Formats: sequence, C-alpha cells, structure tokens
Amino acid sequence: MSRVLTRLAAILVAVGLFFTSQSLTAPQQAAAADPGYLMVHFIGEGATNQQMYLSHSTDGLHWSDLNGGGMVLRSTIGTKGVRDPALVRSPDGSKYWIIATDLCISCGQDWNASINNGSRNLVVWESTDLVTWSQPWLLNVAGAIPDGRNAWAPEAIWDPQTNDYVLYWATNVPFNGKTKHRIFYARTSDFHTISAPQIYIDRPGAQEIIDTQIIEMPAGVGDYRYVRASGDGQITLEGSNSILGTWTDLGNLSGIGLTGAMVEGPMWMKFNGQNKWGLYLDQYASSRGYMPVLTTDPSNPASYQTQAAGNYNMGGTKKRHGWILNLTAAEESRVLARWPNTPAQRLQSFNFQDRYVRHANMDVRIDQNVTSDDAKFRMRPGLAGTGTVSFESVNFPGYFLRHANYDFQLVYNDGSAQFAADATFRQVAGLADPTWSSFQSYNHPDHYIRHYAYQLRLDPITTATGRSDATFRLTS
Repeated sequence: MSRVLTRLAAILVAVGLFFTSQSLTAPQQAAAADPGYLMVHFIGEGATNQQMYLSHSTDGLHWSDLNGGGMVLRSTIGTKGVRDPALVRSPDGSKYWIIATDLCISCGQDWNASINNGSRNLVVWESTDLVTWSQPWLLNVAGAIPDGRNAWAPEAIWDPQTNDYVLYWATNVPFNGKTKHRIFYARTSDFHTISAPQIYIDRPGAQEIIDTQIIEMPAGVGDYRYVRASGDGQITLEGSNSILGTWTDLGNLSGIGLTGAMVEGPMWMKFNGQNKWGLYLDQYASSRGYMPVLTTDPSNPASYQTQAAGNYNMGGTKKRHGWILNLTAAEESRVLARWPNTPAQRLQSFNFQDRYVRHANMDVRIDQNVTSDDAKFRMRPGLAGTGTVSFESVNFPGYFLRHANYDFQLVYNDGSAQFAADATFRQVAGLADPTWSSFQSYNHPDHYIRHYAYQLRLDPITTATGRSDATFRLTS
C-alpha cells in the first residue's frame, strides 16, 4: 500500500511540475493593485553610462526607463563612475542605501589597471525615502586586505542572527599562490564603518569568482533558507541555512544552456503574491544586457526556464548588473512622482538666440550654440510650492539651478526649505515677448532670472534691456 501511495504522489508531483513549467513560459502579469518593482542598474561603458539608472516594472518582466532613460544619481567622487549597484532597504523601511563599484572603464582606467590597481573603495548613497539621496561617500573595504587590488560588485544582506548587514564584494588578491578575485565580507550597521574583511568565497585553483547575490527563501520552498547565485565560470547555485554558515553546491545553469562564458551579474527578484522567482542574467558576451530565467524553486537548477524574447521587455536602455527591489505602494508612488519621463530641454536666450543657459564648473551662464548635456535641464514641479517649477540638471541629477546672493549656480539639493525656495520659480509670459517665458523668483517675487554679461543672475527688471535679458524659450 505504501508503494502505491508513493507512486501516486510521484505522479501528482510530476503533473504539478508539468503545469508549473507551462505557466513559467507564459507568466501572468501581477494584479494591477499590486505595487511593482524597482531596478537600479548601469547601462554600459563611458562616463555617463557608468552611473545610476532606475527602471520600473508592474509585472517584473516588462520594464520602463524612469527619468526619460537618464541617470538619476551621478558619482562625483573616486573614479567618478559607478557600476554593479545594490539597493539595500533596512528591515524597518526607514533607510535605504545604494552601494556600488567605484569604477569608470574608458573614462579613467582600462580593465588591466582596474583589475591590478583599481579603487579599493565602494561608493555609497543613503536615503530615508528612496527619492532624496545624500551626497555619495567612499567606503574603503579592500584597503585592509593585504595586497588587495580592487573592490568590485558589492552586495549586502541583513543578518537577523546579529542584527547587522553582511556586506560582501570581490577583491583581486594574491593568496595561497594564486592571484585572483575572491569574495570577501565584513559586517556593518551603517555603511560608514565595517569590521575587518575576511574571505567569504574562494573557488579551487585559479577559478575566479566576482559576482554573487543571495536571496532569502520563504518557509516551505526548497531545503534552504538562503540561495546564492554566483558567476564563477558558470552560474553556480548554492544553498545554506545561515548567511555565513556552510553552503552546499546545488549545481549550475549549464543544463539550460547558460554558462559563465555567456552571462554574468546574477540578480534575483521574487514575484509579488506568487511562489515564483526570476534570476536576471547579464548577457555580457553578446552585449545584450539582462535576460530573465524563471523558477518556482531557486535551489533546483533543473527548474529554471529561459524566456522567449516576446515574454519580456527590458525597456529603452540596456540594463546591466544591478538590483531589484519589491516596492511598497507608498515607495512606488514616491518613486514614480520623483522620476517621471520629463523631457530634457534647453533654455534659449531671447535677445541672443544663439546662446543657451548652461553650467560650467557649477557656475551658470549663457553660451553660444551649446548642445551638450551641460545645457539640458528637466523642468520639475517646483520644490517649494504648487504651480511653480524647478530646473534639474540632466547630467548632474539632484543638482538644481539655485540663486544665492542673486547669483546662479548648479547646486545639489540638500532637502532644506531654504534650498527649495531658492530653486523654485513661477513660469510667466515672457517679459519681452508673451510667446516666450520668464521665470519669477519664488522667494523674491520682484526678481527674475536674467543674464547679465552672459552670467545668469536674479534681478529686478525695470528696463527694456532687462526684459529682453529675462526672457527665454524652452526648446529641445
């Protein structure tokens, strides 16, 4: 009788797996009422592509670029480039951190230099609301590693056993006769200070490991509380019941035709309200960015299903090594309001129509025939009041046109009421031509944005020349 029951159970499991595999090839979109997903990523090489970008999805498979596909955070420190970001939310949801590789390939270092004498720092931003971010800071994680030569691909996960974060990353280091990338870890509670780094993952022989990401499993799924996916010549899966405990090799994804020679940068996500996970993989070998594979059991390599191109869409920009956050409804509302797809525009002078407002070394002026991103702004809802506008830089997101002592500079938004007032204006009919625009100061309403000797100023306007100087046109 027991053999009959066992055989019947096996048949039922097989039937269940058949229907599960069918559902994975044609995933259903999450209910419209469910909050969606936020991906932080970079998009390629070059100074502007190795910065922080955001994308949003309602179903975890079809992605839309936020902020018109433009960067949302720019590193102004270290190498002035960032890659491989992780987005960490505190357990109580009161803080968020973005931690990223301090690396700018083809805009400061080549690959050889970055491997053998790269930055030992990570770049970190902090936020309390997911939309207003601190200025970045450098966190030296590899400086204390003897002959540690770089710090790449950081990740972090909350450890409930010790009530802090396990921060882990790859460093190229000679050890035991082999110079290669190994995964190191340290503990931190604030991403300002860390414990002494220790080796976390070291593959045998000369095999390197650079990318690894851990996801926590709910009870009842698989045999492990944690599953990690790593780029180590394959996309290797391992399971453990403790973040710093013993990890069991579960196999790799070569059985579904995905090897480490093709893909890297594994990035997990959990589908809302479903026992289904996505593992996004960066198709670096073919320069195509991320693709998803889906599973109902991350610990079982045989359960993963690749997706037909028509079943997913990555949006307008190439998505590369990043992190996916399942949003709450409040987080989603804030994120979508902060980074709508507002077009980038230039401000053209009325009386010098070959000149446009631009920033240079954070000073603001009008220059001739400038088409670079220095002369492009996104006109946002005013920081200080309804019915007003503020001008955010395209190539320095978070920086706004702000007056101080009636002079204009490009300044990072510190979140203060004074900053908001100084960076807010009322768009009115052009003082020299009503088909153009003028911009009245929010906190000095008798003053307007105008140029004088080609410098941007905030002045009272009393003459015909002043009215012409204070008139502009928004143009692409």
